[in-house]
Amino acid sequence: MKRNLTRALREWVERSIPMENMLPDTLPTYVNSYVYMFGILTVAAFVWLIITGTVLAVFGPDWWHVSPVGHFFNSMHFWTVQAFFFFMVLHLWAQFMMAAWRGGRHWTWIGGWVMFLVSIVAGLTGYLSQNNFDSQWIGVQGKDAINSTGVGGFFNLLNFGQMYGLHIFVLPMVLLALLGIHILLVRKHGVVEPLPYDKRGEHNVENGQ
Repeated sequence: MKRNLTRALREWVERSIPMENMLPDTLPTYVNSYVYMFGILTVAAFVWLIITGTVLAVFGPDWWHVSPVGHFFNSMHFWTVQAFFFFMVLHLWAQFMMAAWRGGRHWTWIGGWVMFLVSIVAGLTGYLSQNNFDSQWIGVQGKDAINSTGVGGFFNLLNFGQMYGLHIFVLPMVLLALLGIHILLVRKHGVVEPLPYDKRGEHNVENGQ
């Protein structure tokens, strides 16, 4: 039978990400640890950011500054950002301590760090999109630092339209794509197992050595 692009793509997917990895029905016992919850808590915060951010983008700055409901959604969006970065940092530190790049998971680890860096830029553009005194102050104070890097001609912190467009469309799309790839890699390789337990270390401690 003649091969075609569709068949080749399907065979590659079946080879790279088998269904038992994509939709597992059992999990190893070690994932019961709270350490393995930080990743999904980060994803949950990101989903809530998309929901509250979409509502804010639909109604605009006037609504979230003067309406009590708008101020409520603005506050939810703000505090969800704090939770998002809090859980993300915990997730990164936990995976670093577990050497999460083991077992061919280096691209999963690198992708996580890239998402962290993009999230920082997304957070900056979010602060610049508040359309209040804080955003103006941050923009004025940060423009010289950005200009000193040589990218000020492309990334103007005082351009509200540019910052708003990056924050509500471009950067979320980039994060969604990176998150999808990250989850696929986790499904392909599985969650990283704990570091091997050294019984000799236990023996030495018990004997005071």
